Amino acid sequence: MPRPPVLPLIDWKRVFEMGKDYAAWIASAENKDHAASMEELRKAQRLEPCVIAMLRALPRPVHVVAIAEDWCGDVVRHVPVLQRMAEEGRELLRVRFVAREQSKEVFVRFLTNGGEAIPKFVFLNDQFVECGNWGPMPAVCRELISRGKACGDVAAARAKVSALYAADSDRQVVARELLHLVEVASAMAP
Repeated sequence: MPRPPVLPLIDWKRVFEMGKDYAAWIASAENKDHAASMEELRKAQRLEPCVIAMLRALPRPVHVVAIAEDWCGDVVRHVPVLQRMAEEGRELLRVRFVAREQSKEVFVRFLTNGGEAIPKFVFLNDQFVECGNWGPMPAVCRELISRGKACGDVAAARAKVSALYAADSDRQVVARELLHLVEVASAMAP
């Protein structure tokens, strides 16, 4: 049996360090309306007290490489959640933003059902070891899109995703999924 191809290792520390922090990323946004929307959503983003407590009690730093571009509606919706969590994480949850073109060898590993979809958040521990990834939308929404593709009705699936987004206007599902990955990346034991 032939051996599967071996992908080259990614220098996650280098990728993280070449990224922009949130302030620089927002300042360089091409779509100023989307940047303004993200800022409004970030400021208004409510996090549950238990989420804040867990972020403030992280046992070690977590790094997140956020593959995101401001033209994308899902980026506008989900990046503010991650950024508010980083703010509550008090320097222990560190996020850097990179564009797809900036690091093609990274992005190609995180296609969604073979397609390019953003945002993609890659969670790394304090030693820059990859521990998980999230995106471009909550798991239940990704499943709906997959089911829509399977039955040939992506339009109906997208309508259901829109309804779920409307029902979770404060993006608590996203916050819970992201928090789970933060907990994994900051784990001190299996």
